[in-house]
Amino acid sequence: MSKSSDSFMVTIKDHKTVKHPPQNTLLETIEQHQIEIQYHCREGYCGACRTKLTKGQVEYKTDPLAFIDDDEILPCCCFPISDIQIDIG
Repeated sequence: MSKSSDSFMVTIKDHKTVKHPPQNTLLETIEQHQIEIQYHCREGYCGACRTKLTKGQVEYKTDPLAFIDDDEILPCCCFPISDIQIDIG
């Protein structure tokens, strides 16, 4: 599998495909491209940024404490380890 130091492409349903720089969380990349997304804590506690992962894989910089389903991720504390597709709703 690829390392977190690699850049990957993030396809955001109903928005666009963007390049994810390795130093960012997924939330930071989404914000840099002026795509509106809900968030509060930025640390995986609240779950406000809960997003559907429809393709690809992510890893967490810290284990999220908010409940998420198997097909959901928390962009505030994860980063892609492959090209991904997400649905921010």
